[in-house]
Amino acid sequence: MKDTTEIYNIHFQSTPNIKIKIEVDLQPPLGFLTEPKLLLLPFSFMVPCYTLPDLFAGKMHAMLFRSWNNRVKGRDWYDFEWYVRHNTPLGLEHFIKRAQQTHGYNYSSITPTLFKALLKKRILETDINLVKNDVQPFIKDPSEIAIWSTDYFLQLVDYMNFSSNL
Repeated sequence: MKDTTEIYNIHFQSTPNIKIKIEVDLQPPLGFLTEPKLLLLPFSFMVPCYTLPDLFAGKMHAMLFRSWNNRVKGRDWYDFEWYVRHNTPLGLEHFIKRAQQTHGYNYSSITPTLFKALLKKRILETDINLVKNDVQPFIKDPSEIAIWSTDYFLQLVDYMNFSSNL
């Protein structure tokens, strides 16, 4: 190439653009663990990331305490199912810290049994059809969520396990 050669990147796209919303927690509660993850692009570098149990704790905090009145976020429920199906333990210490930070309640004595009771109460209060309707536009195969029902999610709770750094 010559010094005067201009370089243009031409991108052809056959699928529509996808917009991704990113939220950054500027004051994350403590009680979490991280692990280094390797990213290769745009160059190789390591990034400290929450461990799966602590990501699960954050998701369960959102599922239990998100205050959208009668609205639900189907993705929370989809992710809940994913964590349980992948046998990911919930990081109980991080969940407790999140609950204390956002709600000021004294959750220091929460146990796995009490957590499961809170989650089951939330499931019983939720219209699962609203959950399915909210998540359906984001999945390719609607039969994936055909099994979803109140009973299904109640039984998922019984499959949960916990980790704790307490």
